Amino acid sequence: TTLELGGNGATIIDDSADIERAATACVMGGFGYSGQVCNSVQRVYIHRKRYDEFRDRFVREVEQLTLGDPTHEATDLGPLISDAAVERIQNWIAEAVQRGAKVLTGGNTEGRLFRPTVLEDVTEDMTVMCEEVFGPIVNLVPFDDFNAALEAVNASEYGLQAGVFTNDLQHAMLAARKLDVGGVMINNVSQWRVDQMPYGGNKNSGVGREGPRFSVEEMTKLKMVSLYPGA
Repeated sequence: TTLELGGNGATIIDDSADIERAATACVMGGFGYSGQVCNSVQRVYIHRKRYDEFRDRFVREVEQLTLGDPTHEATDLGPLISDAAVERIQNWIAEAVQRGAKVLTGGNTEGRLFRPTVLEDVTEDMTVMCEEVFGPIVNLVPFDDFNAALEAVNASEYGLQAGVFTNDLQHAMLAARKLDVGGVMINNVSQWRVDQMPYGGNKNSGVGREGPRFSVEEMTKLKMVSLYPGA
């Protein structure tokens, strides 16, 4: 059995990261398909030295996105899957705001067209942080220590994929070793995947791996045969 059970995608922006590249990638990774992707970017941990720079650029790019009919070429975000999804996401945002979160942009809706939403001043126990939103919400969180950021990513019950933007090779290798996820994308976001890679997650994000070769391996019963020469 192979099970892919969703996630709570996190991306880390280290102090050595290319902020322009990281911000643009996180916009696409967080709001593609209106965030209705299992490995969508939901949590972004940014080094405090680069936090304001990243936040300002990220919000500016998000506010340039176009909502509308997904069959139109100019549309960046289409509708959510159901009215129930809209109501659920609205409730999660309201809960976060009531507990101290700040909406930097978005948060409102026209029917099922939900404006891309960016939150800050969030805490790890808010529903928008610890559950899978599966909608157009990205949470921004500053950090001071790279190891603490890795621990924050791992604190989730999900472990599908994670992204790390850094030009520090030691930090890249540390993230690859420590992050308890099915895939670590260095200088890319959690949403990145191609069909031939071994795609799947750890913890509550599933069991097994997708991808042609890896799916065949998952569905293959191994038999070891030992053949000795006769006497």
